[in-house]
Amino acid sequence: MIFADLFFLYFFMALCFIAYFICRKTVYRNWVLIVFSMIFYAWGEPVWVFLLIGSVTVNYVGGLLIDKFRDTKKATAVTACTLVFDIGLLVFFKYTGFLVENFNAISPVDLPVPHIEMPIGISFFTFQIISYILDCYWGKIKVQRSWYKLLMYISMFPQLVAGPIVRYAVIENEIDNRVITSADVSEGITRICMGLGKKVILANNLSTIVDTFFKTGDLASLSVVGTWYTVIVYAMQVYFDFSGYSDIAIGLGRIFGFHFDENFRYPFVSKNITEFWQRWHISLGTFFRDYLLYVPIFGKRRKYLNLFLVWFCTGFWHGANWNYIIWGLYFGLFILIERTIGNKNMRKMPKAVAHIYNTIVVVVGFGIFYFTDLGKLGTFLGNLVGLNGNSFTDKISMQNMTANAWLFIVSVVLCMPVIPALKKKLESKNLYLATSVGQTVLNVAVFALSSILLVNATNNPFIYWQF
Repeated sequence: MIFADLFFLYFFMALCFIAYFICRKTVYRNWVLIVFSMIFYAWGEPVWVFLLIGSVTVNYVGGLLIDKFRDTKKATAVTACTLVFDIGLLVFFKYTGFLVENFNAISPVDLPVPHIEMPIGISFFTFQIISYILDCYWGKIKVQRSWYKLLMYISMFPQLVAGPIVRYAVIENEIDNRVITSADVSEGITRICMGLGKKVILANNLSTIVDTFFKTGDLASLSVVGTWYTVIVYAMQVYFDFSGYSDIAIGLGRIFGFHFDENFRYPFVSKNITEFWQRWHISLGTFFRDYLLYVPIFGKRRKYLNLFLVWFCTGFWHGANWNYIIWGLYFGLFILIERTIGNKNMRKMPKAVAHIYNTIVVVVGFGIFYFTDLGKLGTFLGNLVGLNGNSFTDKISMQNMTANAWLFIVSVVLCMPVIPALKKKLESKNLYLATSVGQTVLNVAVFALSSILLVNATNNPFIYWQF
């Protein structure tokens, strides 16, 4: 089941809200969330529900044993075994085929390459449960002694399949004690409407441009300008698609009384790559920062190896393909360069130059992210600077730019914090009623337009669901 779907919006979500708010006690509301989350996850392939429940059960027992053997070698052993189980599960379903293919490529043997179906959201819920186990081991949180409450934390459908990766500490107190205010509901509705609009109105339409040139078009003959235009459009598509999902997830959580951390903070306004990754997919970046970067695997003197390990894992987490690994190391290299230069020197760069530098690096990175075929990736990189004998401009891409000028301009503007700035300005003048009415009208308009566009849509999966 997906968020950008009329069945979800008008039946599943509505029914869930009704069942949730009919219940007065938190314990019953928790069970409503569990039941609806199981239905949500089982919609595509019911068998994966048992995998999810099994994973939660193993980690539930692991958490209890860690607490029982606190500050002993047994606790360390239990933690290690639980992590091996969690990571092993992820590796088996997501990376087995890739590993066998590459083993065959460098060895004389020819093992059959298994084609294993990957459970939706396994990358997200695995990292979420790993964070729970490590925080239990480090004593940052109290172990959850109720199996069903841990199941609810991991399986909650708003963030189950594509994040944000919610730390247990963030919602620990809200599992048993949460107060839902009218402000929570209002903010939740706004986030859902805005997230839906990002996905359906912007991302889906931007994707048609990308498909025209990168998927179905002749990449080798695409001009320099056409290549840059398309990859910029793709960068915005991914942003609106993924941040749209996060907005819906955060909005749903807010209506249910949970306050998830933000996952995006207008990353394209960044002035360097380090800042970009502090604003983009924040929950993943902080996961690697807290659970891998500052764990001295290679020793304190080899912090740069730790840095590249983090970015190797960041890339590999996204998919079992070499382009994702290259993508991760690519960003790791620029972050290393920025650290070597130093923050003070980076800040001396003129703002315009800094934004141009950041935009070029990020946009090229999205091209690396898009092309899983390394041959096409090479063609794309050559196209950017005209190394493939391609022209500087071409008629088809220029016509496309003209036809989609308003979509492109609106997308660029909405990549910047224009709406929050406008709201802040109105509120500073005590125009709270105008702000509230304006937001309500915008919510209704965006939701209605998104619904109309979804009528003829066949399938609207979010990009990050594949990870």
